[in-house]
Amino acid sequence: MSLIYINMILAFLLSLMGMLIYRSHLMSSLLCLEGMMLSMFIFTTLIILNSYYNLSLMLPIIILVFAACEAAVGLALLAMVSSTYGLDYVKNLNLLQC
Repeated sequence: MSLIYINMILAFLLSLMGMLIYRSHLMSSLLCLEGMMLSMFIFTTLIILNSYYNLSLMLPIIILVFAACEAAVGLALLAMVSSTYGLDYVKNLNLLQC
């Protein structure tokens, strides 16, 4: 396994570990999700470029589209929570409380 693949897997795992550690703040969670999506995008792009499989060239673009949608929804949620509550804690997102 090449060193770049190991680096991308480690970047994904570090972002996942950051997501587990900083899960109480919404902004930190969104940044860790973006790191996970970026490492997944680079990893799939490298695999597709090295496999010479032409039918799957659209997969990195699809991953980028999902990452952009996730970022837009996350930022809208962050703006809504911070303007409503003044904080970016994830515990404010409980939909069952009145």
